[in-house]
Amino acid sequence: MALTKETVLATLAGIAVPQGGTLVSQDLIRALVVEGDKIRFVIEAASPDAARALAPAQAAAEAALRALPGVGAVQVVMTAHGPAAKTQAPPSLKIGQHPTPQQGGPAPISGIDRIIAVGSGKGGVGKSTVSSNLAVALAKQGRRVGLLDADIYGPSQPRMMGVSKRPASPDGKTIIPLQAHGVTVMSIGLMLNEGDAVVWRGPMIMGALQQLLTQVEWGKLDILIIDLPPGTGDIQLTLCQRTQLTGAIVVSTPQDVAMLDARRALDMFAKLKTPVLGLIENMSTYHCPNCGHEAHLFGHGGVATEAAKIGVPFLGELPLELETRIAGDAGTPIALGDGPAAQAYTALARRLIAGGMA
Repeated sequence: MALTKETVLATLAGIAVPQGGTLVSQDLIRALVVEGDKIRFVIEAASPDAARALAPAQAAAEAALRALPGVGAVQVVMTAHGPAAKTQAPPSLKIGQHPTPQQGGPAPISGIDRIIAVGSGKGGVGKSTVSSNLAVALAKQGRRVGLLDADIYGPSQPRMMGVSKRPASPDGKTIIPLQAHGVTVMSIGLMLNEGDAVVWRGPMIMGALQQLLTQVEWGKLDILIIDLPPGTGDIQLTLCQRTQLTGAIVVSTPQDVAMLDARRALDMFAKLKTPVLGLIENMSTYHCPNCGHEAHLFGHGGVATEAAKIGVPFLGELPLELETRIAGDAGTPIALGDGPAAQAYTALARRLIAGGMA
């Protein structure tokens, strides 16, 4: 029988606590996660003294869970509200708190030379695919690259970059990001079970973004790529107002409907005084793998025309390829290879480096 949260909670409901009742009936269990044969959760005490009194219950809970069939590892963390007499209780790593006030306008992130946001006016134009492959292509050019998945409601970078391990936090304050394909990666998707919905209002979304930017130990980076959600909402507004961005790249397919929304994204960045570094036309050309025929399924050249019209750089065309989708689903971005799509991303990375943008 597969290990489930219900089985774990049923076991914890049998662990008595000093104040009466059990760990479950007293509502002391937080952040319960069951992944395969691994169990982890937090026991949240009311005070440091209560936490010390709960130590036997914590030990009993760990022993009871390890005795369950199919359990390989159990990780239990005790937290407490309020200050201890001489020691500080471990801070909570809960993601999705309200943002803290910030004075003085947009601020840099320590250790990061350049920050580029990759946005789009609408979903489905391949913005996240472009972000992951651009990050890999820049890393192949010798740059120290970070990739932040800021699409809080629909994080996809863990799958595209092939990472799933939960980030560590040695002190309860900072978050240690993961490494994949030469890129430092962080996403709220790494803090959730795959498929879990994020059902938050705006302030929690903005707080989560602030945490991912400031509590992650990014280290020394030449460039941080931020994969934005589609549209012109809270995340874009918060990022541009609170963080010193080098600029933004807007991704669109060449079709008219996509360009309508891309123009809204461009207008948003203009209103937020964020420089637009250039436009990318994704899914520009399709070559039939059987006969070699070239087709323009979504039109062609519309993004280049728009770039020339508004006076911003046109950074290039990216092809529509089945291999790109397969590589993204497998967690091995197409930019790792040397085929036509990989060469297009290499050319894009070199163009950004030559222009001093990366």
